[in-house]
Amino acid sequence: MNTKIGIIGGSGLDNPNILKDGKDITLTTPYGSPSSPLKQGTINNTSVILLARHSRDHSIPPTQVNNRANIWALKELGCTHILATTACGSLRKDIERGDLVILDQFIDFTRHRKVSFFEEFKDGKINHTPLATPFAADLRQKLITTCQELSLRHHQTGTVITIEGPRFSTKAESKMFRLWGADVINMSIAPEAILANELAIPYAAIAMSTDYDCLFDDVQPVTWEDILKVFHHNVDKVTNVLTTVITKI
Repeated sequence: MNTKIGIIGGSGLDNPNILKDGKDITLTTPYGSPSSPLKQGTINNTSVILLARHSRDHSIPPTQVNNRANIWALKELGCTHILATTACGSLRKDIERGDLVILDQFIDFTRHRKVSFFEEFKDGKINHTPLATPFAADLRQKLITTCQELSLRHHQTGTVITIEGPRFSTKAESKMFRLWGADVINMSIAPEAILANELAIPYAAIAMSTDYDCLFDDVQPVTWEDILKVFHHNVDKVTNVLTTVITKI
């Protein structure tokens, strides 16, 4: 089986210039249209499909992302693996701004997303997807090894809680999420991971910590402007990890 990597780019992590010989592919799925035209090309001679999660102009807020169409489109185009990127808030002081986190667990705190392809059980087949380990172990290890090789500050595990958004948390919510065992917080990863697992596509995610949410009393609550500032100073880290790890899959 030929390897084809789907990359789902989060906020600002969807630069089509990382692809060689990129061309747009527009398609529809049984679940509607993906967030944006998909960009097909190569990275280090490996076939890659790049999808901008929030559209290329970042016009789609988290709740409105058509996750089912996005994952289905990557499957339809023959992606054998999916790597996702995301900005996240840290719920631990030791996960600092600019750190990378190789996620290994999620808590789904979304309320309004379509998070399953199985809206009915057909022909007597009951579909309950195992999700004890939602992120592919082999892909995770390759991401960890690559971070080590590039000497990037990173955390080898992390539980992300995915909230509905687009608002940020209250302080009470932030404290609750930490008590639940969440290490970082975002608005995107859980639905994607669920859907990729339902279609049996190995899925892994690399998160960049951009802020401390509003958990700590001695740190100013997060603002979008703060996130962008940290993000722009560190975006090359994620790009370097992606372009390097793809050669190992």
